[in-house]
Amino acid sequence: MRLLLFVLSVLVSTAAIACPAHQVMRPENVHIDADAILIVVHGSSTFDARFSSKRGLDEATRFAKGKGIPIVYLEDDSPQQFYFMDDCEPTYWIFSQGGEIRFDISKPTKIYIAGGHLELCMAEALNDILLQWARSEPRNRRVVYFMDAIYSNGKMMGPSDPFYRDFDRFMEVVAYGRPGGEHWPKLTLLETMGIILDDGHKMDYLLQVLPRWDTTFPDHYQVEMTWGDYQKRVLHSGGDWRSPRIEFEFVDSALDLQFPNCEPGSFHGECSRQ
Repeated sequence: MRLLLFVLSVLVSTAAIACPAHQVMRPENVHIDADAILIVVHGSSTFDARFSSKRGLDEATRFAKGKGIPIVYLEDDSPQQFYFMDDCEPTYWIFSQGGEIRFDISKPTKIYIAGGHLELCMAEALNDILLQWARSEPRNRRVVYFMDAIYSNGKMMGPSDPFYRDFDRFMEVVAYGRPGGEHWPKLTLLETMGIILDDGHKMDYLLQVLPRWDTTFPDHYQVEMTWGDYQKRVLHSGGDWRSPRIEFEFVDSALDLQFPNCEPGSFHGECSRQ
């Protein structure tokens, strides 16, 4: 009886948030003529069944719409009823089975990224984006990760990592009694940072999950990585001040950009009224 009630509650909640039928654009018909864009990769409980990234993803789309930033939802062929975004009206819905980017993304200099899977479909999307940038006119570019809107199951971690045992134990709790496979055990990237206690190890892990900038850009590019108020890391020196710069910026949440004066852990709605 309890199992039946659980299944019914999941079905009801899923039906309540599922987006209605919508037009899916062909990549060749998509034209991004903006300096910034938000890309949401597979925001679906097919892959994030805990809905771990849902709140962060909704805040990311709210932030983008508030700033007039175009939004692209990438969707695959998994059941549409499992896509869980509150906002069902992005600028474009685009089919992308594995996260591949087949539309022109050379114009924007800033990409906000959300969704997942961090190490799989999102990695594919980011590698395609970097490749287009490398083939375009050299410019300063930035990728902004919304960490509470990105789901992952730690595929880049291994037993040699000093935080592996803590992460593995946490995943055992998350996945307890649930079926195996890709559907259940997901955490947000921000939650992963909470498991990794040492600040240096946090930065090392973020470095591990970056797309392959090192095999994509010429040597004259400067490449940097930042996370909040932590020390910036220069991953590759371009040579001088004229070098085009690629920056990977990790932000805890889109809320931090909407309410930048809030203290960590505070209620952002209250901060907005200060």
